[in-house]
Amino acid sequence: MDPYQTRTLEGASGVELTIALYDGIIRFMYRAIDAVERGDSSQRRAAVKRALDIVIHLQATLKMDIGGKPAEALAEFYVAMFALMLQGSQANSREKFEQVIACVRNVRGAWREAAKDSNAIPAMPRPIAVPALGKAGFDGAADAAAGSNWTA
Repeated sequence: MDPYQTRTLEGASGVELTIALYDGIIRFMYRAIDAVERGDSSQRRAAVKRALDIVIHLQATLKMDIGGKPAEALAEFYVAMFALMLQGSQANSREKFEQVIACVRNVRGAWREAAKDSNAIPAMPRPIAVPALGKAGFDGAADAAAGSNWTA
């Protein structure tokens, strides 16, 4: 992040910071897609890891005790995105990364609307069905989000 971006984020609200983090996920997913197209597995894994780190941060900073149903919906969304990113990396799948981008953009749009009205609660995403990874022994993102070891 360049110094200008750092200064810009210093005065940002929580919603604006969340939007910036969503932008980061999208940016790293595009980097993963580029790496897939170039056949560069090392760069794909690095880009996916950065996006996963953002999702982990977002999940860890949810205030479940005061967030109620919206926080629960976001927690489920983050778990689904985490799983989809892992699946995309494992399958070397541009399509799965594009799915992540579309889903994150959708929720990002809700946060942008919330940023316009400080009293608004962003519309939460619909549940997303993400198939299990199966052979890798990973049958859900909850294990990964809970801190088990993973490789992008």
